Amino acid sequence: MSNRENSLFIDGPCGPLEALYLEIPQARGLALLCHPNPVKGGTMLNKVVSTLQRTARDAGYSTLRFNYRGVGASAGDHDMGSGEVDDAEAVVRWVRGQLPQLPLNIFGFSFGGYVALNLAERLAVLGQVPERMFLVAPAVMRLDRATMIVPQGSDLTIIQPEQDEVVSPQLVYDWSAALQRPHELLKVAECGHFFHGRLGELKDLVSSRL
Repeated sequence: MSNRENSLFIDGPCGPLEALYLEIPQARGLALLCHPNPVKGGTMLNKVVSTLQRTARDAGYSTLRFNYRGVGASAGDHDMGSGEVDDAEAVVRWVRGQLPQLPLNIFGFSFGGYVALNLAERLAVLGQVPERMFLVAPAVMRLDRATMIVPQGSDLTIIQPEQDEVVSPQLVYDWSAALQRPHELLKVAECGHFFHGRLGELKDLVSSRL
């Protein structure tokens, strides 16, 4: 079995979206990966996203990661909001056409956590609640706390570096404490936003919960 991802383009709201797709025979589920802030250089090849992809792959999941509009070879311009969520929703529609039987698991890192949460909320309205969600250093400061609903029915794990220099750890802790649903918050001591030297620990935390 090849572990090599296939490069492809998926039709998005603003044109083709660049993606990397790995279909595993008899997969346990599908892992969709949402990358960090494109304005700060975030792409689907980010090392945290790549670590999450390999972790899901090694656990027996088919994987799909993609570049938002205006990133890499994806068409369009950055929206830094609902546009990237629209892109993620289009990617889900495509992969549902390929693997309709597999439960969906959503991974989001940094700004990708914002995208993942908004995507999950949209899918829940359609009766398509994800099986699991992993939010790594999620950009909760971007969320509309007045209206955001984190869907019930999916396992939710939040992984937050304690020395995060990009996303305030305390904001994530406060947001976690206010959630009206079961979830797990994992704090990674002596670790910065990009998990420099700690990617192996991130992999262990995620793989033990897949």
